[in-house]
Amino acid sequence: MRKGERLPWIVSDESWARIEPLLPVVPRRADHPGRKRLDDRKVLCGILFVLYTGIPWEFLPQELGFGSGMTAWRRLRDWHQAGVWQRLHENLLAELNAADALDRSRAVIDGSHVRALKGGPKRARARSTAPERARSTT
Repeated sequence: MRKGERLPWIVSDESWARIEPLLPVVPRRADHPGRKRLDDRKVLCGILFVLYTGIPWEFLPQELGFGSGMTAWRRLRDWHQAGVWQRLHENLLAELNAADALDRSRAVIDGSHVRALKGGPKRARARSTAPERARSTT
């Protein structure tokens, strides 16, 4: 890492300004408040650290101050269920579109995101390369 370069899992102020308004507000319980909730920005850095390095969630180093791997995993799950990532994606696309910075000629549709309801064309049965059919073993 070169001097002055930002670590990829550290959330910049600009990125945080885009993400923070999308995060759900979790009120603290008055009757049994328990331990104070870890700062969302720190947890997001922990999530990015795990995703960037590919380590298992349970191996997220506590020394980094990003909380436990389980906390990061739960927060990622909760934010996903709350639609945070979908709204962030839509906001970024809208900004790029407004700035005329989207090149749709390079778009890719991935089958894991877009269902083909009627399926693709039926392929012809594969021809055998054997000289003749094998004898039945039954």
